[in-house]
Order: sequence, then structure tokens, then C-alpha cells
Amino acid sequence: MPIINITIQIETEQGINIHNITPQIQDIITSTSIKNGQILVFSRHTTTALAINENEVRLLEDIRVFLQKLAPDSERYLHNDLHLRDVPEDEPINAHSHLMAMMLSTSEVIPLVDGKLALGTWQSVLFFELDGPRKRTVFLQISGE
Repeated sequence: MPIINITIQIETEQGINIHNITPQIQDIITSTSIKNGQILVFSRHTTTALAINENEVRLLEDIRVFLQKLAPDSERYLHNDLHLRDVPEDEPINAHSHLMAMMLSTSEVIPLVDGKLALGTWQSVLFFELDGPRKRTVFLQISGE
């Protein structure tokens, strides 16, 4: 069974932003010979995440507000005591971003059927930037026949 590993790049903006990466993923699948199998989508950062959900503008704003309520950046977090840690000079104060990421997921596995993601009608693969702006990578592993 062939296995194909690919990394995609995402440039993010300030704060919480949500990117629909479904079209990029589908384009990559289409460019391979694999028609049936599965794809692992893996976020390679501790302040990013992935989810499968509806890509609707008002829902995405609801998600942003919900995440900010779960882990407000105004709270006091021990991780933000940078003077007590050995960190690079440009280390951000981002404990809230780590906590938000823990409420989501670092990976999704999606079946492939006839060369297409087997997602439901309203499902999209969403990449969450929780500590931008940054250059991020998402690892894809496609396997099947």
C-alpha cells in the first residue's frame, strides 16, 4: 500500500483565525494515484489545532468567541511568567493559546473514496491559528490504493 507524505504551508494573521484547508487537501489527493484509503491531517504546532466542522462565517465567529471564553488571554497563567523560564527573546505570552489548542485536536483522519474526501455535506477541514501571526505547517499522510 503506497504512503505519500506532504506538508502544506499556511501563513496566519494576528489572533485566532480559522482556515478552511479542505480545497488544498482535496487538490493534493487529486494529484496522487491514491483513490481509496485515508488521509491523516496533522497540525505540527502546540498553539494550532484542527477540527472538522461547518465553514460558515457566523459559526466561525461563534467558535472564536467560545474559545476566548474558555481561555481568556487576560487571565493569569504560570506559563506566561517568562522571567521564570529559559525562553527565546521573542517568546510570546501565549498560555491561553496552548489551552485553547487542548480543547480542539491536533489531527484528523478522513476516509478517501473514489479520490475524494468522504466528508459530509457541510463538513470542512478547519485549521485553527491560536497565536498568530505565524508561518505554520500541516503534515498530510495519504495511504491507500
